[in-house]
Amino acid sequence: MEAYELFIAPYVPSPPQVIRQMLTLAELKPRDVFFDLGAGDGRAVIMAAEDFGAKAVGVELRDDLVKKALSSVYEHNLQNKVTIVNSDMFKVDLSSADVIFLYLTTSANEKVRPKLEAELKKGSRVISHDYEIIGWKPIKVHNFCENPKLGYPSHTLYLYKKV
Repeated sequence: MEAYELFIAPYVPSPPQVIRQMLTLAELKPRDVFFDLGAGDGRAVIMAAEDFGAKAVGVELRDDLVKKALSSVYEHNLQNKVTIVNSDMFKVDLSSADVIFLYLTTSANEKVRPKLEAELKKGSRVISHDYEIIGWKPIKVHNFCENPKLGYPSHTLYLYKKV
C-alpha cells in the first residue's frame, strides 16, 4: 500500500443527516447505481440501498473498514443491494455509476477528477461533501447545518453533473 492511498481518503465519517441531504440533493433513485469512493464503515451505501432503494457499491482500501462495512451490510440484510469492494478507488471501474459520493479533500478530488471524466457516463451525478472539484462547475451548492439552534456543524454539499 502506497502512502498516498491512505492520505487521499482519511477516515472521517459523514454524519447520517448529511448523507441523507447528499443523497436527496443528488436525486438518488431506486434504478440508480451509487458508488461511494472511500466508503469507510459503509454508512452511505447502507442508506443509499435501504432508504433510497439504489444498488450501492462501496470502495474502501482499509481492511478494517471493509470488515466493518460488510458487517453492516449483513446486519441490514442488504447483500443483494450492496457490494463492498476492498480496493484502491483508482483501480475500480466506475462506468456503471449514476451517482458518485465523495468525502475526500480538495487535492484528492483533483486526483480523482480525470478518472471521473474518463469513466462516468453522460448524466452521472457527483456529490461531494465539503470539498469542491476544482475545474468543474457545480449545478448546485447546498449549505447545510446539522444543528440550526447551535449554528454548527455546517457542511457544504457540491453537486456536479457530467454533460
